[in-house]
Amino acid sequence: MDQNSYRRRSSPIRTTTGGSKSVNFSELLQMKYLSSGTMKLTRTFTTCLIVFSVLVAFSMIFHQHPSDSNRIMGFAEARVLDAGVFPNVTNINSDKLLGGLLASGFDEDSCLSRYQSVHYRKPSPYKPSSYLISKLRNYEKLHKRCGPGTESYKKALKQLDQEHIDGDGECKYVVWISFSGLGNRILSLASVFLYALLTDRVLLVDRGKDMDDLFCEPFLGMSWLLPLDFPMTDQFDGLNQESSRCYGYMVKNQVIDTEGTLSHLYLHLVHDYGDHDKMFFCEGDQTFIGKVPWLIVKTDNYFVPSLWLIPGFDDELNKLFPQKATVFHHLGRYLFHPTNQVWGLVTRYYEAYLSHADEKIGIQVRVFDEDPGPFQHVMDQISSCTQKEKLLPEVDTLVERSRHVNTPKHKAVLVTSLNAGYAENLKSMYWEYPTSTGEIIGVHQPSQEGYQQTEKKMHNGKALAEMYLLSLTDNLVTSAWSTFGYVAQGLGGLKPWILYRPENRTTPDPSCGRAMSMEPCFHSPPFYDCKAKTGIDTGTLVPHVRHCEDISWGLKLV
Repeated sequence: MDQNSYRRRSSPIRTTTGGSKSVNFSELLQMKYLSSGTMKLTRTFTTCLIVFSVLVAFSMIFHQHPSDSNRIMGFAEARVLDAGVFPNVTNINSDKLLGGLLASGFDEDSCLSRYQSVHYRKPSPYKPSSYLISKLRNYEKLHKRCGPGTESYKKALKQLDQEHIDGDGECKYVVWISFSGLGNRILSLASVFLYALLTDRVLLVDRGKDMDDLFCEPFLGMSWLLPLDFPMTDQFDGLNQESSRCYGYMVKNQVIDTEGTLSHLYLHLVHDYGDHDKMFFCEGDQTFIGKVPWLIVKTDNYFVPSLWLIPGFDDELNKLFPQKATVFHHLGRYLFHPTNQVWGLVTRYYEAYLSHADEKIGIQVRVFDEDPGPFQHVMDQISSCTQKEKLLPEVDTLVERSRHVNTPKHKAVLVTSLNAGYAENLKSMYWEYPTSTGEIIGVHQPSQEGYQQTEKKMHNGKALAEMYLLSLTDNLVTSAWSTFGYVAQGLGGLKPWILYRPENRTTPDPSCGRAMSMEPCFHSPPFYDCKAKTGIDTGTLVPHVRHCEDISWGLKLV
């Protein structure tokens, strides 16, 4: 018998395949089984190949260097975060309490900036001391115990009508009067708050025209705003060096009764204050002032540097701020949280114009000139400084060359100025000519108000938003003498390049210089030795208090 029966020829069923060639049924059957076996073998081989590839891939992932694995996981995590609440923010920072600087427990929706700001800037290299954190938590308890509406506050309020008081009350207060431009107000309020920390006083803030529209409440459970029915509010505008309860006036006229304790004192610490007002910075005078339950302060100065020169405060200050040039950086981020309206201005502008840049450069231009400008010597100064310091590239004005860069670096330049001319000139320059490096430069200016409008709410809201935007940049250029720039550098923890103040409308040489520290400058410090009762250069007494770069007679912490 034929063992290969499948070869047995059957009836001649024929089919035509493209020609006259015929194929019988057994041949078709043979071809079918051969084809089916081949397909199964192919599928099996393909499946094995896929499984093998997957196993190899997993093997490579789990046996790679830990840092490579971290990068892969970090990239995946970053992509998830990018799709979340902050889609255009590149700096993801999870430390929303700023190293313990901020207290938890606030209603986050009521003040979005308090905890969201951490997502918009790089983590600060300057960490608050544990002593400062403890001091702030204790102050918050004091403020809650003695703040407006409490029984302690009501009791202390009754003392205002008295000439003198008997004994010490449970709570003492320092009232800050809203005065001067926004930059001055922010710096002076931080100074008064530090004084409150050092003297165990409760800070109360005169809301003026717009303080409650600009800033959230910084203390949990109790307002920092002075109640509208405070008895002395209508006297604030009239307080000056000749007021009968002005401390300097009383010292000058020798009318201080050292036997009794006054119910309140007015402290005139404005830039025009006299030698007797400056006695506030003497330790012996602080002993007397410290007994008074109510202090009313009017100032436009960042007087923190001179607090370090008072012997009774220096030990405490050293514990609060081991890194001495971080005072405003920490206190500014603790106190000043823009309201939701102002925060909206910040975030919308940031996400539209700054978030996608590889590097962000802030340029703050303040010109102290009666004419509005723009001035060519200031424009030349900006170009000289930014190009010499390698902040912005030079342009090729002679030849248009081919500069093909696979991934050109994008720099976003944020200009803040009352005048639109400086930003427009920079924008035109980088549009009309190629950069020598191939970098892409985008120039942006949020507002052009023309002139300072201190009493207008929206003007101040824009100003605060621009200060904050400047603080979010990677490198900062500021103008000499400007408190606007001081606020931005302090909030951002930035040591800026300072555009020196021009004289006779001539570009200074050098055009700018790097700041010694991010601390603001005290423009009107005292020059007096309280013990020797004679004049002295207070910028040479201790190594950490020196004269400012932009104002030779000013003082700053370094």
